[in-house]
Amino acid sequence: MSSNDELTVPQRELAEAWRRTLPERLRAGDQAEISEDEKHPDTLLVSIQSAGRSDLEFDFTVKYVDSREIDIQLTDVERDGRSVDERTDVMQELIEDYRRHLHECAQALHHFTHA
Repeated sequence: MSSNDELTVPQRELAEAWRRTLPERLRAGDQAEISEDEKHPDTLLVSIQSAGRSDLEFDFTVKYVDSREIDIQLTDVERDGRSVDERTDVMQELIEDYRRHLHECAQALHHFTHA
């Protein structure tokens, strides 16, 4: 199924735009690293380090379904480099919070991705 609303922005430029925009959407002190997924040109790898949350790091893949819509998958949650159970209520709240921030970032970049 082909869509005429495909993402046409080069992945490197998309990652740069996310690096500029996502920190504005996160809580003060949270940090994010964004890199290109070399296997998938429509996907970014996002790692968010929580401020003041005992060294928690959340890893997501952000895949562009089209030029506006993204699909977010949580790939890992770590504390001090070790995987932790993300099924607790506190973790689920943090994950949903970060998912919302990722959607907000994608929305803020609509002008850039929807040429």
